[in-house]
Amino acid sequence: MAPFPTRSNRVAGGIWGLLVGDALGVPYEFSQPGAIPSFDRIDMTPPADFHRAHLGIQPGTWSDDGAQALCLLGSLLERGRMDPDDIMGRFCRWFNDGYLAIGKNVFDVGFQTRLAIDRFLQDKPLMECAPNSEWSNGNGALMRTLPLALWHLGSDADLISDAMLQSSLTHGHVRSGICCALYCLWARAILSGASQPWMVALDRFEARFPQGTPERFEYEANIHPREPDPAKGTGHVVDALNSAVQAMEAGSYEAVVKAAIQFGNDTDTTACIAGGVAGLRDGVQAIPSHWLEALRGKDLVEPFLKALVSRVGMENLFG
Repeated sequence: MAPFPTRSNRVAGGIWGLLVGDALGVPYEFSQPGAIPSFDRIDMTPPADFHRAHLGIQPGTWSDDGAQALCLLGSLLERGRMDPDDIMGRFCRWFNDGYLAIGKNVFDVGFQTRLAIDRFLQDKPLMECAPNSEWSNGNGALMRTLPLALWHLGSDADLISDAMLQSSLTHGHVRSGICCALYCLWARAILSGASQPWMVALDRFEARFPQGTPERFEYEANIHPREPDPAKGTGHVVDALNSAVQAMEAGSYEAVVKAAIQFGNDTDTTACIAGGVAGLRDGVQAIPSHWLEALRGKDLVEPFLKALVSRVGMENLFG
């Protein structure tokens, strides 16, 4: 029986897990579930008979999901706090200059994120840049938020607040912020060793926002996480979160990310969101070695990961 992964091993697993999941899902994006290859044929390089997305992108390349997650992590580590202007500035560097994109190649940019960046570059006040309508609830903030949960040493209330703040930079509706907060609470519960971490996350959110608060109303009316709809793997933030929760029931890290991809549609983001928490649960050693070897851009990640480990008082990156 493999030893239980150390805390450092699991934090490393969270970062590598989200990046590997993202890269694994890139070629399958936009495909309907019935068109996705069978479980045993899903790999970084899809089967030759599969009509892959992003033909010009080399296998093992993370997308906007991984790049923005690293932007957020870099800002948190270097600034030592939530600095919205710095985070947004890094998103702009990514969008314009390829900062933290592999080969500086920016592709697959979400509409809401692009719009928020455009507004920021046109000198619109930062907190007015993000679309905030009912129809502005894509998963672009959720996909990048895991590093916040790993970096954060404050209370649950502070973690919730910061998760909602980072969402609001590009996705201004409260629904997106709540989903980001739930994901961060879920990750925190996994890292603490809770036996039912998703239920712990829901309990902590409900304790923070009792009945009668606007956040609780939104949570119960439109997210309903205790009785989720069947996973569809779409780009809607609620479905993306629920799809990741349901993918986690598949078992091992490999099974989780393949299950996320088999939901179809926004495969890279679902696999990124699910892969991050699966890696956090199981540790970096649970990620298939051939996937880690195939992942490009590891030199961009390693300095951030070492700094993250140092921040939370862990001595050995890989346990």
